[in-house]
Amino acid sequence: MMKSRECLSIHIGQAGVQMGSACWELYCLEHGIQPDGQMPADTTLGSEADSFNTFYSETSNGKHVPRAIFVDLEPTVVDEIRSGAYRQLFHPEHLITGKEDAANNYARGHYTIGKEIIDVTLDRIRKMADHCHGLQGFLIFHSFGGGTGSGFASLLLERLSVDFPKKSKLTFSIYPAPQVSTAMVEPYNAILYTHPTLEHCEVAFLVDNQAIYQICKEKLGIERPRYTNLNRLIGQIVSSITASLRFDGALNVDLNEFQTNLVPYPRIHFPLATYAPVISADKVGHEKMTVTDITKSCFEPNNQMVNCNPRNGKYMAVCLLYRGDVVPKDVNAAIALMKKERTVQFVEWCPTGFKVGINYQPPTVVPGGDLARVSRAVCSLCNTSAIVDAWAALDNKFDLMYAKRAFVHWYVGEGMEEGEFSEAREDLAALEMDYREVQEDSVPDDQDDY
Repeated sequence: MMKSRECLSIHIGQAGVQMGSACWELYCLEHGIQPDGQMPADTTLGSEADSFNTFYSETSNGKHVPRAIFVDLEPTVVDEIRSGAYRQLFHPEHLITGKEDAANNYARGHYTIGKEIIDVTLDRIRKMADHCHGLQGFLIFHSFGGGTGSGFASLLLERLSVDFPKKSKLTFSIYPAPQVSTAMVEPYNAILYTHPTLEHCEVAFLVDNQAIYQICKEKLGIERPRYTNLNRLIGQIVSSITASLRFDGALNVDLNEFQTNLVPYPRIHFPLATYAPVISADKVGHEKMTVTDITKSCFEPNNQMVNCNPRNGKYMAVCLLYRGDVVPKDVNAAIALMKKERTVQFVEWCPTGFKVGINYQPPTVVPGGDLARVSRAVCSLCNTSAIVDAWAALDNKFDLMYAKRAFVHWYVGEGMEEGEFSEAREDLAALEMDYREVQEDSVPDDQDDY
């Protein structure tokens, strides 16, 4: 039997819990696990049976329980899971809720309300970690903009760094988007969250609600996308990233490999995720979907999950995770073509830049969902300096509000010092500089290539 490399998923706040709900629904479909956690006896054989134990633990009566914790400072969203179709799947102790929410306030999530629930949460995480044979790390789902998602998530990351210093922490973070904004103070929360966690998180995959909203509208023809639509699309990305941890494949990628290949410098750890093909069921027969086609579409600006144009920056690393009917020969041909056409501009000091994972399990779709069933798909994770545009836009919004000290009293009232604002903002300015330096280090010869 292969050595288990378990991953624990932690879903924080409304966004994290709803993403979690979409992800576990998809994982269960992929592994043939029923909503009550039972698995019909004949579905897994051999080593395949061991692989998904990275994400599920099996009880003595054959039930598969997700290695997941859901935490929210108020009960409404988690109650939907407690009463939903998958209510029997999750361990009731792993659904943790407080009595009052963080009211979109980082300081409430981090200092006051969050403090009341942090010990219970860590206790449950430790218990879950004790049941692992070879814990690999944590996947943390949350939003930058909400009070729980920013405040409580940063508090938890700081504490996890103390308790599990050697374990990887990867986050899936919903990035504040201008048109799908749910609160005035999102720029504050996002920057207050990013400052302490730059040190405590190894890789952060950013997903921008607005970019996903546009993909749902343009690619899937959904006139008014709801959170369920957005989350199912995010679910496919998360599933592609974690597939190599849950299935055996030709080229597998574990958590440490993501870090090693995607993060050239500790602070520059925000890869862009892209998924292709995003296709609705009624168009599925009319589109070309060769390995080259889907690889190419990963580098189109309108397929990016964060609103920034990758052509404005340089790539430091690209990880291409294929699943389904894909052979290495086709992948090599697709990458050679991209290099030849110079679609992808790398920084000078990293000329090769491509890491590939191949998994033969084709993508699964949720019955009645928006996406068509396809025989192959790819998720690309790119560390590109273009993401600095997204940080700059966020910093600019922060500055506009902070110049007037708007809304600051709500944070100070929860015991936070005003100095934290300017300290966090300085750190983000430094992050912007780090990205610009990486880009400028590589400009001299080829400015005319665009």
